[in-house]
Amino acid sequence: MGNCCLKPADNLSTTIKLSNPPAALDSNFIMPAFKKPSTCLINNAKVVHAERTTNGGGGGGGGGGAGKEEVAISGKIITPNLKMYSFVELKSATRNFRPDTILGEGGFGRVFKGWVDDKTLAPSKVGIGIAVAVKKSNADSLQGLKEWQAEVKFLGKFSHPNLVKLIGYCWEEKQFLLVYEYMQKGSLENHLFRKGAETLSWDTRLKIVIGAARGLAFLHTTEKQVIYRDFKAANILLDGDYNAKLSDFGLAKLGPANGNSHVTTGVVGTYGYAAPEYMASGHLYVKSDVYGFGVVLLEILTGLRVLDLNRPNGEQNLVDWAKPLLPDKKKLRKLMDPRLEGEYPTKAAFEIAQLVLQCLMPDPKTRPSIEQVLESLEKINTIKKEPRECNATHSQQHRRHPQRSPLHVKKTGSGTVIGSNAHHSPINRSY
Repeated sequence: MGNCCLKPADNLSTTIKLSNPPAALDSNFIMPAFKKPSTCLINNAKVVHAERTTNGGGGGGGGGGAGKEEVAISGKIITPNLKMYSFVELKSATRNFRPDTILGEGGFGRVFKGWVDDKTLAPSKVGIGIAVAVKKSNADSLQGLKEWQAEVKFLGKFSHPNLVKLIGYCWEEKQFLLVYEYMQKGSLENHLFRKGAETLSWDTRLKIVIGAARGLAFLHTTEKQVIYRDFKAANILLDGDYNAKLSDFGLAKLGPANGNSHVTTGVVGTYGYAAPEYMASGHLYVKSDVYGFGVVLLEILTGLRVLDLNRPNGEQNLVDWAKPLLPDKKKLRKLMDPRLEGEYPTKAAFEIAQLVLQCLMPDPKTRPSIEQVLESLEKINTIKKEPRECNATHSQQHRRHPQRSPLHVKKTGSGTVIGSNAHHSPINRSY
């Protein structure tokens, strides 16, 4: 269990057995074996092919009044009400999956932008209705099928402002697709690391991590705890107002039960973000997610990827390099993302640095819960710049950093995936 290996998706079996309900889903999840039905059951809730009832979870990034009544600010478990699409309908919605509609790409498929009617959710012309994101898994990918099942299992029944909304799905022949709300600003990863991306202000960065923490806290405190297992910047999507929503539940797993502290499972995920105890033993704790959260917090502070093979030796692993520097205020100042140009409260940055250290503790038992992390972030968010800091920043405006310093190299070695069933390194992993 302790040894992780990297294997290409090509090595995965192309055989998909569907004589029984998919093993990754509950026994109540009934799916057609490569036949297109008019309805199916998900957790005993009817999924209708052409209509959406008023208590549904449909709707896209900008529309769909139905479903909003169901969403409490703290989130809830709902009766799934997903629209079932035919493959032909999703071809129409995405203009036959045209290359210019691609939003992102991962090891097991691509995500396309499409358009559907804001009331019926039927395919519509470009610019009419609401935009959606359509994830199309590779037809011969067994892992893609497993992730498809996991996404429907979890996102189909969860409703929370900080989880991306699943609108519908398609399972036809060897085609399995998912339809989500469209997130206008893309992923946090793109905003932090993509060349030419608009710099995120300090306030926006805090808003994003607080939203992500709320989503993760909801998962950790549901009746049956859910371990996200792949918390990273690429899986944090942003709407038009930079509200964060967790996406890609393909690796999510139910947490320990019957008084157990952890679950034991195959090691999958993304290098750099996966917790050390999970990498070493396959023991997955709820607080294994907190480690990944700490890594993202560190990326938010520094503007650097967790792994970058182009950085100097000793600095390629951001966690190993930065951890000894975080307790020192002067050294922390040199680590901070130069694109912020000093426009942040130094006290708040230092407190977040200490929170990062807590999240990255080697022993999961000594890490804070995500609820404690959220509480700390909300307090830190009230800290404003002191007058002397404002004056100092103003006096240094002539020394701006339009480009990254030599220590802030862009090209990365991160995103490498773990396990024979894990994601491939993404081009632009979203949803």
